[in-house]
Amino acid sequence: MQQKPQIAGILFDKDGTLLDFDASWGPVNREVALMAADGDQALADRLLLVCGMDPVSGAIVPDSLFAAGNTLEIAEGMINAGSPFMVEALVPKIDDCFAKAAEFSVPVTELEPLFARLHGKGLRLGIASSDNERSIKVAAERFGILPYINFIAGYDSGHGSKPEAGMVLGFCKATGLAPAEVAVVGDNNHDLHMGRNAGAGLKIGVLSGTGSRETLTLHSDMVLADITELEAALA
Repeated sequence: MQQKPQIAGILFDKDGTLLDFDASWGPVNREVALMAADGDQALADRLLLVCGMDPVSGAIVPDSLFAAGNTLEIAEGMINAGSPFMVEALVPKIDDCFAKAAEFSVPVTELEPLFARLHGKGLRLGIASSDNERSIKVAAERFGILPYINFIAGYDSGHGSKPEAGMVLGFCKATGLAPAEVAVVGDNNHDLHMGRNAGAGLKIGVLSGTGSRETLTLHSDMVLADITELEAALA
């Protein structure tokens, strides 16, 4: 039986991992699409489809632009599908929508007690998201977990984007940990591939976001219902 690695740090994805993806992002994605379509609802529906969201049901395709892409990738996808904006104008508009959305996001579970317990066990904690850094900080402060966090990285923080290894390596540099001591937790394969590319000790998929057991199992060491099962899984 393979021995479980000694984990000293956890790097969390944000949306779909810490935050309920559908409750937090469904309305925001519709708002972003309509804004990018300059008010044209038919075009907005087409932009939603291109980014991986069914405009009727709101269902998100795993590993699509809305599930795993950063703001630049989403903006480029929308422009290629007919948005009349230039990328330089659209990116900050989308970032503003996402930062505002962080004020209304819904957590998967009560985050402060969980992070307090993990911090109390001596674990280093971080958040790595394809969202912008400002949005991550707004959410972390709002849910009372900022004091427990050692590292925050968004697509615009200078560590590269998922699935590159940079965010994990940045977390390691900030905490003094080796990649093999880090568990990466996320709801889609961009997160898991990031962990693999960095040599993370554990890659943990969660079913609280856009990924399914089928899409996550192949690239993870374990798949959990959500982060409420994390403490038991690491014990």
